Amino acid sequence: METADLTKVQNFKYSESQKIFDKASDFLPIHGTDYVELYVGNAKQAAYFYKTAFGFQDLAYKGLETGCKDRTSYVLKQGKIRLVLTTPFDPDGEISEHLQKHGDGVKVIALWVDDAYDAFHQTVSRGAKPYLHPETESDEHGLIKRSGIHTYGDTVHLFIERKNYHGIFLPGFEPLQTEYQPGVTGLKYIDHMVGNVELGEMNLWADFYARTMGFANLITFDDKDISTAYTALMSKVMSNGNGFVKFPINEPAMGIKKSQVQEYLDFYRGPGCQHIAVATDDIVFTISEMRKRGVEFLYVPGSYYDTVLDRVGIIEEDLNELKKWGIMVDRDEEGYLLQIFTKPVEDRPTLFFEIIQRKGAKSFGKGNFQALFESIEAEQARRGTL
Repeated sequence: METADLTKVQNFKYSESQKIFDKASDFLPIHGTDYVELYVGNAKQAAYFYKTAFGFQDLAYKGLETGCKDRTSYVLKQGKIRLVLTTPFDPDGEISEHLQKHGDGVKVIALWVDDAYDAFHQTVSRGAKPYLHPETESDEHGLIKRSGIHTYGDTVHLFIERKNYHGIFLPGFEPLQTEYQPGVTGLKYIDHMVGNVELGEMNLWADFYARTMGFANLITFDDKDISTAYTALMSKVMSNGNGFVKFPINEPAMGIKKSQVQEYLDFYRGPGCQHIAVATDDIVFTISEMRKRGVEFLYVPGSYYDTVLDRVGIIEEDLNELKKWGIMVDRDEEGYLLQIFTKPVEDRPTLFFEIIQRKGAKSFGKGNFQALFESIEAEQARRGTL
């Protein structure tokens, strides 16, 4: 891309994606992701992993020592990301049933709102299934209001209203401080979270987010966009009005072999959150740190870098550094992005993470889909699930 063209792109003030954001309804204002809760088999060990490998920091704790008799939860934080890791004590309760069926995985995607009671009314009145009826909890630090609805599979959204709360996290939690505190890796916030649903259900759930939560369809990918000779998927990216919350919804597409989405559905035993994309301002630093700490990433063939600049044009980063760490690049009309994907962080090939740095781009790396899919297919072949 010529320098003049690049400047034109960077100076483009009113993007197509912004027009789509403007179409999203404002009946449910959402300020961002409040926290993500994973149900895990051993929260203490999971907390150690996410601190060591991803650089999350201690924040809060709830368990036997705080008077909670049915579960333990560790809350970790990095940047604006809050990760809650919860393990049950009751072998027959809802959390244990979730673990038995799905393994470790995302249960709660909590959203920060001004009015949790109204959020419940707005969504349920439009057809959402209630999960948590509006409630208020308080302690010496103030009060929290929250409510919740069901989404795809066993995943739920909680609406969190915390404008009158000044505690460390939520009532019932105490500050968590341990001697073991590895340094951060530069993660800033959740960029998007991807849900995998069954064949034929993508449009159903895209409509659910539009109808019940006022989201708009930011972009659609079909099996011509995301496919190889063997596998394919389709995806619709749904966004709230301010663009702070984006949920791509994937479904498998027919192919010669089993797609990554179908593999996920088989091992997760149904729909769920496939990956969490977290943003950084310095992806080279972030990935170099995470690799040192043992995080495994998908392999990107060296030949990918032979032609990438022909496709994306001028970038600020040293291409040799990107190649060294396996970081991919893509461009849209507003800028470019850098991204990389971990291998699954569970023994089941289910949940994984994407690390992304945006240099103006608001897209999702369409130009990298071919290389990404081929890398995933290679992992599936190693697992014998392709």
